[in-house]
Amino acid sequence: MLKLKDPSLLRTDSYINGKWIRGKSSFTVKNPYDDKTVAEVTEVGQAETKKAIDSAQKAFEEWKKLTPKQRGDYLKKWEELIYENWDDICTILTYEAGKPFEQSTHELMGCTGFLNWYAQEAHRLHGYTLQSPDPNRRFMILRQPIGVVGIISPWNFPSVLVIQKCAPALAAGCTVVLKPAEDTPLSALVHAELAHRAGIPHGVFNVLTCKDPTEVGNEMTSNPLVRKLTFTGSTEVGKKLAAAAGNTIKNLCMELGGNCPAIIFEDADLEKAVLSTFWFKFYNAGQCCNNINRIFIHERLYDQYVKQFQKMIDNFLKLGSGMDKTTNIGPLINEQGIAKVEELVDDALSQGATALRGGCRASNGPLFYEPTLLIDVDPKMRMYREEVFGPVASCYQFNDEDEVIRMANDTHYGLAAYLYTENIGRSWRVAEALEAGSIGVNTHDVVSELLPFGGWKQSGIGRENSAVESLNAYCETKSLVIAGIQH
Repeated sequence: MLKLKDPSLLRTDSYINGKWIRGKSSFTVKNPYDDKTVAEVTEVGQAETKKAIDSAQKAFEEWKKLTPKQRGDYLKKWEELIYENWDDICTILTYEAGKPFEQSTHELMGCTGFLNWYAQEAHRLHGYTLQSPDPNRRFMILRQPIGVVGIISPWNFPSVLVIQKCAPALAAGCTVVLKPAEDTPLSALVHAELAHRAGIPHGVFNVLTCKDPTEVGNEMTSNPLVRKLTFTGSTEVGKKLAAAAGNTIKNLCMELGGNCPAIIFEDADLEKAVLSTFWFKFYNAGQCCNNINRIFIHERLYDQYVKQFQKMIDNFLKLGSGMDKTTNIGPLINEQGIAKVEELVDDALSQGATALRGGCRASNGPLFYEPTLLIDVDPKMRMYREEVFGPVASCYQFNDEDEVIRMANDTHYGLAAYLYTENIGRSWRVAEALEAGSIGVNTHDVVSELLPFGGWKQSGIGRENSAVESLNAYCETKSLVIAGIQH
C-alpha cells in the first residue's frame, strides 16, 4: 500500500489555471509490479483542454513580462520543494512506473539538476547587435518567448522528462499545457502540486490527465494558441502529431524512437565495455529511449564479451518490487510493452537466434520479462530493425570497422550510438561516421543539461538542453532594423 509522509502530494485531478479540476469519468493507475490500484485519476477532454490553453495564453501576457530573476526564483523554489518531499515523490514514481526506488532517486536528481540549470539560463537569454553595412542603420536580433507550449510527456521517465521540457519553457517566458502519459500521470500531478506551492501564477503551468488522449491531443495540435508542441515517445505517434500540428504550422520538437548501437572494437577495454553496456542495457528494465538495442562485438572479443555479460546476468540482476532495496530490475510498464518484447524475441528465436539467458516471461508477475542475452542474431530478424523496449541484449559479430559502421547506421533511427575503443584516432573517426544525435565513446552516459539531445533521421526533430542558447528552442527570433541614425 502506498504510504506517504504528505498524502496531499498524491493528486488525482487535472490542474488548470491554478485549480484542481475533476473530470466526469476516471481511470485506474496500477502498479506494474503487482497490478494493484495506486489511484483513480479523473479524465478531462476537449473542453477542459481548451480552457487550459486559454488560461495559459492569458497568463503568458504577464509571465513573459517578469524579469529573468523572478522566473528563475520560481524554478529554484520548485527545486527546493522536491528536496523537501524527496522520499514521497520517489515512492509515487516507483509505484506508478514500477522502477526500482534507487532509479527513482536518479530521476529526481535529474529534475533538480534541470530546474537549477534553467533557473540560471533565464539570465542568459540574449540577442545580438550586428555591425550594419549601412552607417544610417543599426541591426539587432531579438529573442522573445514563443507563447503557449503544449507538452506530451512519456511514461518511462514520467518525472524528469516533465521538468526537462517545462523548465526551459518557463525560464524563457512561455506558459505550459502538459499532458502526461496515461500510465503514469501521478508524477506530473506531483509537479503541479509543487508548482502551486512554489507560487507559480495561475495559468502558467497546467496538467491535463486522460486515459484516451484523442480529445486532449486533437485540441492541443489544432488550437492556434498553442505555438509550440514538444513530444517524447514513439516515432509512430510522433508522425501523427506532426501531421496534425501541421495545420497550424506549430514549432515542433520531438524526441522519438531509437535503435541504438553499441560497438565493441578489438582494442576496447573489455571489462569496462561489459560493465558499461550491461548496466545501461538493463536500466529501467531496458525502457530507455537511448538504450542499447544492438551490440556489435569484434570477433576477437565476441566469446569473452558474451561470457562475461552472461556471468553478470547470473550474479547481479534481481527482479522484484521497486520498493525492495535489493531489486534492480522491475516490470515492464504494461501488457502492450511486454507483448512487443516477447514478439521480437520469439521472432529472433524462430529464425535461429539462441537465448543464453532468458528469452521468456519471468515468474515474478505478468509484466516481468527475464533478462535476456541473445546470440546468433542477424539482420534479417525484426530485432535488428525494431526498437526493443525491454531487458534484451542482442549480440552481433563483426570483423571490419567499415562493415560495422554500415551495420550501425543501417536503421531509420539515429538517437544515440556508443563505441568502445582505446584508439584515439578510431574514437574520432567512428564517432564522426555514426549517424546519431549523441555519441558515447567508452561511456553510455550521454545525457546532460549541458548537451543538446535529440535524434537524426526518424528519431526526432529539434534538440533539448545545451550549454549554448538552450532557451532559443522556446523563442521566436526577430530582426530589428533602426534607420535614421545619421543627421
